[in-house]
Amino acid sequence: MNSTKSEEISGIITKTGTLTLGIVCKDGIILAADRRTSYGSPSGGVSYLAGKMKKIVEINDRLIATIAGTASDAVKTLQIAKAELRLKELKTREKVSVQEAASLLANMAYQAIRIPSMIPNIAHFLLTGYDDSGVHLFDVSPDGLLKEETSYVASGAGIMQAHPILDSEYRSGMLLEEGKKLALKCIKASMGRDPSVGEGVDIYTIKKGEVKQILEQEAQTEFK
Repeated sequence: MNSTKSEEISGIITKTGTLTLGIVCKDGIILAADRRTSYGSPSGGVSYLAGKMKKIVEINDRLIATIAGTASDAVKTLQIAKAELRLKELKTREKVSVQEAASLLANMAYQAIRIPSMIPNIAHFLLTGYDDSGVHLFDVSPDGLLKEETSYVASGAGIMQAHPILDSEYRSGMLLEEGKKLALKCIKASMGRDPSVGEGVDIYTIKKGEVKQILEQEAQTEFK
């Protein structure tokens, strides 16, 4: 991945391409993402495929988040958020809630996108985790809008293929295993239609007391 400075000099940026998904199930939450990155101009045009990266980041043992948008902005924002949350826990000797973590990310996104720059700060996060009140899924938009999701949410280039599947096949009360299959179906559909989505897939389950990666797979013709 290029640094921010080299991106400005070369006139291209590394983008996560992306399909990221959050699915609320009866027994927890599914968080899933593809792995492809691409190079493009600040105006938004994709020049060519860059490679792959993991787009689900572990903030701590209770919180994880997906990244979409400009790769350097998204990664740097999560690095700073991770440090700030850890510092707060050390000062207060209390674990931060999912709401507190989501609010921090939203405030950072709100401030960053409003700073004049040759390359706008564009980063979209799906943050999920558990605390004393249960499991939660938050959508943090690039403009800083924060929303807690109670069914499903998708972000990135692959939403054109994923949203129709989610709209027609998601049902309230579905189990994590069903959510996993639904997430895979969405990613497979996007990989088949959108060149900026691909390279593989990562899927996590989030339950009260547990964050676990259940799938880590390179791209192939068929997912099993």
